[in-house]
Amino acid sequence: MQAVILAGGLGTRLGEETSTRPKPMVEIGGMPIIWHIMKIYSSAGVNDFVICLGYKGYMIKEYFANYFLHTTDVTIDLQKNSVEVHQNWSEPWRITLVDTGAETQTGGRLKAVANHLKPGEPFCFTYGDGVADIDVTSLIAFHRTQGKRATITAVTHPGRFGAIEFDGDLVRNFREKPAGDGGLINGGFFVADPSVIDLIDGPDTIWERSPLERLASSGDLAAYRHTGFWQPMDTLRDKIYLESLWQQGAPWKSW
Repeated sequence: MQAVILAGGLGTRLGEETSTRPKPMVEIGGMPIIWHIMKIYSSAGVNDFVICLGYKGYMIKEYFANYFLHTTDVTIDLQKNSVEVHQNWSEPWRITLVDTGAETQTGGRLKAVANHLKPGEPFCFTYGDGVADIDVTSLIAFHRTQGKRATITAVTHPGRFGAIEFDGDLVRNFREKPAGDGGLINGGFFVADPSVIDLIDGPDTIWERSPLERLASSGDLAAYRHTGFWQPMDTLRDKIYLESLWQQGAPWKSW
């Protein structure tokens, strides 16, 4: 199975990092967050990736084109114009990097890579800025049993601020940083049939609006409930939080 990763947005809310690089290249534990996402999929045997590039996409191309230079010890002989890699391990990944436009919306990016998807086969699809301890194998199996055109992963949004419950002018209860209010939100990690691309009109189509709304109204959108760890990286605060979790063992690490 293939996995499509959206990696082209501007990441304006993380401007401290994204002024010089695309958000998927912001590092957690010394590795780009897109690498962490790919490892999540790879641990479930999904190793064929299609990455939708946009803002500063050449940096993602450069990273994977020179993956050994970034991750292993090498000997470079300038006179012989040769490079010797000293470790013989590598990720079993096939990576297709596609320029989908700096201003293209999420649905438009997916439509732009349609010709790189295997005809008739479902594919995974997610954002390039969030990690989870999701069981991708179970997610794919769930999608197959539902028989729908698409499956969305529903998660509880992480709490950010203390919640106050009132009794008149008195505080009845206070909970510091509660994990959401019980409602579920879009956590990415979709599985979809290629036919969903027919619902995307063009570059300006936002995947989360018309396509998902039409799938839901036609009864063709299943929800996989993930109750474990999930965390997006929208702000510098999120980046610092994920870095602290990595130092503690990283709850999303399954490899």
